[in-house]
Amino acid sequence: MPKRIKTTMPATEVRKEFFKILKDIDKPNRTYTITLNGEPRAVMMSAEEFESWRETLEVMQDFPDLAKDIEEAEKEFKRGEYVTLEEVLEKEGFVLADKSKK
Repeated sequence: MPKRIKTTMPATEVRKEFFKILKDIDKPNRTYTITLNGEPRAVMMSAEEFESWRETLEVMQDFPDLAKDIEEAEKEFKRGEYVTLEEVLEKEGFVLADKSKK
């Protein structure tokens, strides 16, 4: 996962740099924490990233055990306890193309 770039700025500086921040915020993995009197008061992120976070939270609410299931799946994968997509498709009766014939 790409490293998140977090910037913390006082509100007075954000006001001065507002349009620059709006351009920068559309780059992936960028957030701005806005402070007032040294205390964090708000976070800015792109609208696209906000929607992604919101959708993720909705899914997590619909499936309360999802985080636990993902963690267990990761452990199984590390132990080599998985099947490949090709194996699943073959089991379901799909015929896979031979990639060596081109």
